[in-house]
Amino acid sequence: MAQGALAIEAPRVRIRAARRLGPAARAWLLLLPSIFFLCLFTYWPIVQVLLQSLRIETFGSDSVSYGLGNFERLFADADFSGALINNGLYAVGTIVPSIVLALALAVGLQEATRLNALLRTVVFFPVLLPLVAAAALFLFVFLPGIGLLDYYLAKLGAGQTNWLGDPGIALWSLVGLTVWKNAGYYMLFFLAGLQAIPQDLYEAARIEGAGAWARFRRITLPLLGPSLAFVSVIALVNVITQVDHVVVLTKGGPSGSTNLLLFYIYQTAHESYDYGKAAAATVVSVTLLLGLSFVSLRTLERGVHYEAA
Repeated sequence: MAQGALAIEAPRVRIRAARRLGPAARAWLLLLPSIFFLCLFTYWPIVQVLLQSLRIETFGSDSVSYGLGNFERLFADADFSGALINNGLYAVGTIVPSIVLALALAVGLQEATRLNALLRTVVFFPVLLPLVAAAALFLFVFLPGIGLLDYYLAKLGAGQTNWLGDPGIALWSLVGLTVWKNAGYYMLFFLAGLQAIPQDLYEAARIEGAGAWARFRRITLPLLGPSLAFVSVIALVNVITQVDHVVVLTKGGPSGSTNLLLFYIYQTAHESYDYGKAAAATVVSVTLLLGLSFVSLRTLERGVHYEAA
C-alpha cells in the first residue's frame, strides 16, 4: 500500500512543482531542447566562421593572430571580384525573369479547372528534380552540335553554338537552367497569394469598367506585395546557395565566366586550403544576402495596406 501511495503521489508532486514554476518558466523549459540544438548547429557554426575569418596564420609557423588580413587579401583577389560580378549578373538574369514568369503562370492558371491542374503539374515538375539531376539533363541539351538545343535551332537555320564553352554565353546558359528550375516553385507562392485576394474587389472593379490590365495593376499586384517580397527573398537565397549546376556543367569555367561566390568559397577552402579567406568570403556573402533581403522586404512591403474584409 505504501509503494502504491508513493507511486500516485510522485506525479502529483511533479505537477505541483510545474505549477509553481509559472507559465514563462514552463515555456522556457519546453523550449530548452530546441534552443540547445539551435545554438549547437546554427549559431555556434556562425561564430566559428566569424572567428576563422579573423584568424591569421603564417605559413610554416605556429603563430596565430587575429585581424582583418583575410578580408584585405580577399578584396585584393581578382577571382573574388570576378565571382562577385558573375553572381550579380546571375542574380539579375535569374530573379527578374523567374518572378515575372512565375507571376504570369500563377495569374493564368489560378482558375481551378482540370486543364489548369494538369498545366500546374507540368510547370511544377522541374521543382521535383534535384539541381544535380537537372544539370545532368541540361548537359545533353547544351552539347554543341548534337544537343537538343542545337538540333532544333539547326532546323531553323541557326549554326552550332558552344553553350557551355563560350565565356560570353556560358553564364546565361546557367541562367536559363535556373529560370526553368525555379519558376514553378515561385508560382506556388503567387497562387497562394491570389487565393487570399477577395473576389469582391474584382467584381467592384468590373462594375466600374476596369479592364483586365487595370485590375491586375490596381488590385492584384499591390495585394501580392507580401508574396512578392517573400519570393524575392527566397530567390536571393537561391542565387547565393545554389551551386550544384556550376559543379556539374562548367566548374567555374570557361575562363572563370561562371565562377559564382559559393563555388569560389569551395575552391578557396577545399582546393587552395585557404580557410581564412574562404571564411571571409562567406561572411561577405552572407552580409550581402542579409542586406539585400532586408532592402527587398522594406521596398516591396512599403505602401501595401490591406485589411481582409
